[in-house]
Amino acid sequence: MPSHYLAKIKIDDLDILGYSVAGEETVIGMPQLDVCFDIGKAPDQLISLNHVLLTHGHMDHAAGIAYYLSHRKFNGMSEGTVLTPPNTVKPIREILDAWGRLDGNRIPVNLVAAQPGDEYQIKPNLIARVFPTRHVRQSVGFSIIETRKKLKAEYQGLTGPQIVELKKQGVAIENPVEIPIVSYLGDTAYVDFSQLDDVSKSKILIAECTFFEDEHIERADAGKHMHIDEFGPLLERMENETIIITHLTHRTSVLEARKMLEKRLPAEVFKKVIILMDRSHWYRSNRSRS
Repeated sequence: MPSHYLAKIKIDDLDILGYSVAGEETVIGMPQLDVCFDIGKAPDQLISLNHVLLTHGHMDHAAGIAYYLSHRKFNGMSEGTVLTPPNTVKPIREILDAWGRLDGNRIPVNLVAAQPGDEYQIKPNLIARVFPTRHVRQSVGFSIIETRKKLKAEYQGLTGPQIVELKKQGVAIENPVEIPIVSYLGDTAYVDFSQLDDVSKSKILIAECTFFEDEHIERADAGKHMHIDEFGPLLERMENETIIITHLTHRTSVLEARKMLEKRLPAEVFKKVIILMDRSHWYRSNRSRS
């Protein structure tokens, strides 16, 4: 039996599995991309994903890191890769060393310091690119980008043999093309992410909006989280096809949050929005695929 009851949302050929409640746990896995954004308490369903992209070290986002890595070893998998802000590398190694001593087995890991502007190869045609956020020191977000090559306009009318001949001559006949698939903000105060092309043009945006009530504005500021007053106008400037909202506070129900979003957002923006923990959406999604 799986350890977690995870949300499951399907967008075209991509599955998004996750759980996110402020202060409790946040973990988002995308199996087809082989990435897990944050690790929460390490749900069994996501152990097989080879890459954990950790936005910061808060326990509700990172508590399961040792279990994730140790359980991979227990199941005969390769060591997991963890991309994490530079200031968390040493503490994570210390945690893994301590758990290794408790467990009696070394916990293997490919631990990579990730800072804004860095890129990491996930698959031959897939990279993770790091961007800055505003939550804790060195907190980051991640964009997953598909890389392709497109024939230059001046060569598009050529035959196959002509193209092969040009390649033999060493002529550069293609331009690189980047297609942002998904961007994950993690926890963050307001940033004008519409100014970051990778984020604003991602097909899917996974973004926190923790607070919705007027009396929670100070809480949002104090914890460096987003409030709907900032989040709503930001979404109007973004170009994403789907927006998945995470990290709701327990103080606001999903139903209340959905009503507030519908009231605050233009209809064409609201129809793009899915609240991760909205179980009614899971049921509608499952029925549409059956």
